[in-house]
Order: sequence, then structure tokens, then C-alpha cells
Amino acid sequence: MNTFKKLKRFYWPHKRYLFWSLFFLLSVTAITVVYPIFLQITIDEVVLQDRYELIPYISFVFLALMILKGISTFSFQYLGDLFGMTAVYKLREALYDKLQSLAFKFYDNAKTGDIMSRLTSDVEGFRFFLSAGFAELIRIISLIIISLSVMFYYSIPLAFVTMFAIPFLAVVVFQFDRRVHPAFRSVRKSMGRLNTRIQENVSGINTVKSLSREDFEINRFSKSNHDYKQKYIDTSKIWAKYFPIMEFIGNICVVVLLAYGGFLVMNNQLALGELVAFFSLVWYILGPLQNFGFVINQFSQAKASGERLLEILEAKEDIAEKENALDVPIYGHVTFKDVTLTYTEDDDAALKNISFDAPQGKVIGLMGATGSGKTSITQLITRFYEPEKGEVLIDGKSVSEFNIKTLRKHVGFVLQEPFLFSTSIRENIAYGNPDVTDEQIIDAAKRAQAHDFIINMPNGYQTMLGERGMGLSGGQKQRIAIARAICINPSILILDDATSAVDMETEFKIQRALKEVMKGRTSFIIAHRISSLKHADEILVLDQGEIVERGTHEALLQNQGLYETIYNIQYQDREEIMKPAGNL
Repeated sequence: MNTFKKLKRFYWPHKRYLFWSLFFLLSVTAITVVYPIFLQITIDEVVLQDRYELIPYISFVFLALMILKGISTFSFQYLGDLFGMTAVYKLREALYDKLQSLAFKFYDNAKTGDIMSRLTSDVEGFRFFLSAGFAELIRIISLIIISLSVMFYYSIPLAFVTMFAIPFLAVVVFQFDRRVHPAFRSVRKSMGRLNTRIQENVSGINTVKSLSREDFEINRFSKSNHDYKQKYIDTSKIWAKYFPIMEFIGNICVVVLLAYGGFLVMNNQLALGELVAFFSLVWYILGPLQNFGFVINQFSQAKASGERLLEILEAKEDIAEKENALDVPIYGHVTFKDVTLTYTEDDDAALKNISFDAPQGKVIGLMGATGSGKTSITQLITRFYEPEKGEVLIDGKSVSEFNIKTLRKHVGFVLQEPFLFSTSIRENIAYGNPDVTDEQIIDAAKRAQAHDFIINMPNGYQTMLGERGMGLSGGQKQRIAIARAICINPSILILDDATSAVDMETEFKIQRALKEVMKGRTSFIIAHRISSLKHADEILVLDQGEIVERGTHEALLQNQGLYETIYNIQYQDREEIMKPAGNL
């Protein structure tokens, strides 16, 4: 129950819906128990006493009760669903808000399909118990209590015989719950892994097909699918084992009651109508007790789902904002002081003792092999991660002193693999600054060399894009991402291999446009092509998380170090390749 207690803040504020739902549920339950009483009266007072004139009155009262029951049934079901849906509406929003606030560390280990499963299947499982499972539990308890009260009124000995079976059923139900809860938790986890497998395959279908790995992916999906099937079958085995036991105990009780009740009728200690009513009431107890297993099942699923939801809600937010965080203009003077960054305890340091100064308006180039720490530097500027040691300053203040939203609004990111949303090109460009005008959007697109291909599309800037920008080339996506960064008018501009997917001619045009854009802004250019950063005011060459060289393009060529080696590979070797065959 601790799981439900922790999630109480989402459903308890809407308790009025629950209480009214339970009120109508109790009304339905009370009317249900009236059926055997009507049956007893009909047999003992009408049939056996030949008082058939009472039938119209009994029928009228019965019909009125059925109408009342119908209204009450509608009310309790509607209010129950209203309670459940209202609660999970807030819960789903809280989960989504939490996902927006969690640091990159959480997403480094999280699986997209598993997160989606939690926000859909697990939320729905929790809702179903709030809407129906809890009400069913109250129905069972109230039906048993009311039925037993009527049974004690008819025959105390027979009522005690009925109660004798209840502890045996309770033990079986308890054992069932102890086995079924971990089983359902395994089923939920397996479903999350299955969703992850589907999501990754659909997202990477181009890679799968280009490498002819369809059979491999089918095999991987088959294994995940088989694991889910097996976990579900194991859970079904638990059901198959315990439900026949519960039914057997109930049937034994019925046989004993029928024999003993018949004996009491033959000895005139119990009226025939009372025995018939009693026998009907027995099923109002044994049936719900057997259905108690279904409630336990729903409770176990809801509890397992709630635990998975709490893992997100209680996830640690590594990037904490100070109480009096600064909400001031940022001009873009970036300083790193002896910064070391380690992503996880078991990994080597991604950055080691990094120090440099980037005054406002300067262009800093970052070059190095994959994994050398280039992107890590830019991610520290925006506080996507916190340094293990050292300090990152902007305008002389630690980045931890700034309001996070203010900080990130002043930084424009253009990634190597830009993400575009399934909406219009215009909305994608304006995503970081929704108030931007059409004229500013067009100007940004022109600067990013994107305007020409956009106006040639079917609906121009209103053209709807497919998932992740499907329908555009890599270079077109990058140019839209550059236009998006320009629109937010950032103080700090970060280009993470932003022209890697364009041809040399387009790269030259973009760089020429970006020179105008970068004026007055502190810019960081991550690139593998020397042509993309040779104009930088300072180039930092990184290797295994350390700065091994720094300086201008011309100065680094004189050092005869790693930078010159890269330059020779990209330029001199290419010139050799381009020589006519006759000169070889």
C-alpha cells in the first residue's frame, strides 16, 4: 500500500467523485441483496400461502427497485471513471513534467520504449484500479457484510457454516497475491523491453535495411516477444493453480449448506423460501470471494505499475537550480577553470583539467577524434551535466548561479543530427522562439541557405514534415536547425559538426552567412573538417579529454603536432589522390 500512499496526492484531491461513486455502489449492492428476500417472500408468503393477490404489489416494488438500481449503476460507473481519469490526468502531466526536468544522466540509461510504456500501459493499469478495481473491492466487502447479516437473520447455524469457509478462501487469496504481484511486475518490465525493441527498430529502419539486417532484427524481436509471452504464461499458471482451489472450497461449502439446510427444512426449523434465499445469498458471498482473486490481480498490476511510475517521479534531479537563481541578460563570456567531468563512476574522465577563456564575440574551434571531449565541453556550458571538479563561468559567474531556462535561452545549439518535429517547417524554425515573425523566419532561413529549397517544396514554409524530419536530406535538416538557432538570437552559438551533412559548396555558403550571424556572439564550432574552423580566433585540439594543442590555424600548423597531422590527411593526401593517373 506504500505505493498508493506515495501517489495519493494525485487521486485524493478528487475524492468527492470516489465517495459519491461508492454511495451509489452501496445502493446497488443493497438492492442486489433484496433479490433473495423477494424470492423468499414469493415462496413462503405467496405460493405456500396461496396469497397471489400480493403479486402486483411485489412486482411494482421490484420494478421500482430495478429502475433505482439502473440509475445507481450508471452513476457509480460514471463517477468511478471520472475519479480514475481525473487522477491519472494529473499523474500523466506530472510524469511528463518530470521527464522534461530530468538531467541528461537519466536519459543516458533510459530506453525510449520503456518510458513510453510507463506513460501509457502503466498509467492505464493504475487508472483501471482507481476506476474499477477499488470499487469492486468495496462491492465485495459490502456484499459479503450485507449478505451475512441477512443470513444470520434467517439461520444462525447455517450462517456460521458459511463463515467457516471464509478463512480457507482468505488463505488461498493471500498466497495468490504473494505469487502474482512479482509475476505481474516481470510482465510489465518485459512489455517495456518489447516496446523499446519496436521503437528502436522503427526509428532505425533506414540503418536496418541499408545493412540488410532485417532477419537479425526479426530474431531480436522474436526473443523479446517470446520473453513477454513466457512471463505472461507463467502468470497465467499462477491463476490456473489458485482459482480452481478457490472454486473447490466454495463448492464444498455449497454442498454442506445444501445438506444441512435440507435437514433443517425437513425438521421445520427453516422455511423452504428461507433456504432458497439462503442458498442465493451463499453465492453472493462465495462468488465475490472467488472474484477477490481478480481484484488482487488488478491491485497487483496497479501496484506494479505504480512502482514503475514512482521510479520516474522520484528520480533524482541532478541539475538543481538555486533558490535565488539569476535571471539576467547573458553576454557570452565563457571561461573554463580546471574542469574535470566523469559521466559515471566506472568510466574514465570525459574531460580532464580543461581551462580556457572565450571572451564575448570570439570564435572557438574544437577539434579532435570521436570521444575526445568536444561535445562534453558544450554540454557543460548549458548545464546538461555538472563538472566533477573545476568551474564553468559565463560573464564571470558560475553557470550554477543562473536560472536554467534563462541560461539555455541564451545558447543556440545546432547538432550534428538535428531533431525536427512532425509539424510544419515554419514551426520547426520558430520552435525556440514562438514569437518570431515570418520576416525573421525567412531571414534566418536565407542566412542558413535553406530558403531556396523551402520555397520549392509543395507548401513552402507550411510544408508538413514526417517523423524526425522524414522527407528531407541530412543537409536540409541541418540548415533548418541552423535557421532555428538563428531565430532565438543567442549570445552563445554552438555548432556541433553542423555542416557535416552538406556539400562543400553549401558549406562555404553557410560559413559565409554564419560569419555575419556570429558577429558579437561567442561561438563554439565542433568540426572534423579543418575548413569549418580555420577562421576561429582560437582552436582547441582535444585528445582523450585533454587539450593537447591550442592556437590559431596558422600557429597550429607550425607546431607540427596533431592538428598538422589532421591537416595533412585532409588536404595534402587529398591532393595526391586528385592528381591525374599519368602523374603517378
